[in-house]
Amino acid sequence: MSFSAYFDIIRDMKSQARKVKKNEGRVFVGMSGGVDSSVGAALLKADGYDATGVFIKVWQPDWMDCNWREDRLDAMRVAAVLDIPFITLDLEKEYKRDVVDYMIAEYKAGRTPNPDVMCNKSVKFGAFYDWAMKNGADFVATGHYSRIIEGGLRGEELLEALPGKEVHFRSGKWSEKNKGRKEERKKNEVEASDTSLGELRGEPSGRELGLGNRGIVRRENVSDAETFYKLLAGSDPNKDQSYFLWNIRREQLPHILFPIGDIEKPEVRKLAKKFKLPNADKKDSQGLCFIGKVDIKEFLSHYMEPKEGKVLDESGKVIGHHDGAFFLTIGERHSFIIDVKTPHDKPYFIVSKDIEKNTITVSNKDPQGLLAEAKTLVQLEKTNWMSGIPQIGAMHEFAKSPSYSGRARYRQPLEPLVFTSIKEGTIDGNGGTAEVEFSKPQNALTPGQSLVVYDGEVCLGGGVII
Repeated sequence: MSFSAYFDIIRDMKSQARKVKKNEGRVFVGMSGGVDSSVGAALLKADGYDATGVFIKVWQPDWMDCNWREDRLDAMRVAAVLDIPFITLDLEKEYKRDVVDYMIAEYKAGRTPNPDVMCNKSVKFGAFYDWAMKNGADFVATGHYSRIIEGGLRGEELLEALPGKEVHFRSGKWSEKNKGRKEERKKNEVEASDTSLGELRGEPSGRELGLGNRGIVRRENVSDAETFYKLLAGSDPNKDQSYFLWNIRREQLPHILFPIGDIEKPEVRKLAKKFKLPNADKKDSQGLCFIGKVDIKEFLSHYMEPKEGKVLDESGKVIGHHDGAFFLTIGERHSFIIDVKTPHDKPYFIVSKDIEKNTITVSNKDPQGLLAEAKTLVQLEKTNWMSGIPQIGAMHEFAKSPSYSGRARYRQPLEPLVFTSIKEGTIDGNGGTAEVEFSKPQNALTPGQSLVVYDGEVCLGGGVII
């Protein structure tokens, strides 16, 4: 069956099944040429959105093998199959200035930046978002594994889904995944026909609620005055990308769609094949945002000249050498040479560095797996609280444990924490400072990296570690 035939079937199903007004809008979909954004575009069109594919062209160094032409061609082929308009948006200047130049400056200053966070802030949800809104878009969409909720729910309230205030994914999936809970359908739910987009995804019938393929959760019976949007982690814990999205502005959330945020990666692959997308078997991209897989030290060496320096142990004794302290990161185990060795040496990790002296200090982990510089307190700057400003000292009422959790590295397990101070930088709580205290010591709280804070599944926001 052709892809167009799938669309016809889906439209017929929804026209018969829906008892509410169709949720349409004009959406510009960021299409990288990869599977995730392609499936996202397919789902949005299938759900009735006026979708336009947008390939974002960014700066790439002349010394690298560039693959943007191949990626754009893949995106164009998908757009042709979907029969949607396609635009190439040139954001080379913005990417070079706000991502590459920022990254190089941070490394030179001795900090370890997160270019993917800055790429999302300044390019995808910065220049692209602003351009889309100025050109008549109601929404922008990307292939991120994350979700958005609509309504005044905090983390635990969301998980409980109070009776009479049902929680729905705008992506059309009933919120059954929150801690394994299953809620009965209420009489005012929108029922689907026997065949649905959910079935095309390989799900049981009756799951398509007809509320739009948006990767957003809606709480029913909430007045306009109570409407509030929050970012959630993606349903697939192995692919959740909310860590990289903490800098999205609060006012942008109602206009952002994550159509695959409630879908697990294997299912996305299946959808790509069912929809006969030409890039269904394309490998996932990895590495620096847009540029791809590249060794950071190799990349930086084109803009920062290597400079040999000393490796010190905790007593200050010289035990090795390295090619430049600015290339290295707190907590890193490699990229330096130990010259003074014994048969019983344990692995060394970087615990501090001195950019002016071009030295690094290394240490072993103790039996508990902690480094000498492990700590519980951490200072944050440039904070952004898009899903609500955290409360100082917030604890669970019954468990007497911290209400919030956070991670300072992507894929790091969430660790309980409390806020000891919050200073708002602006009226909406952004651009300020904060101090948080973890329940137990943390290794490698690296200056320049992002600490992202969660209330249950809700991503409150975060800040840059000082």
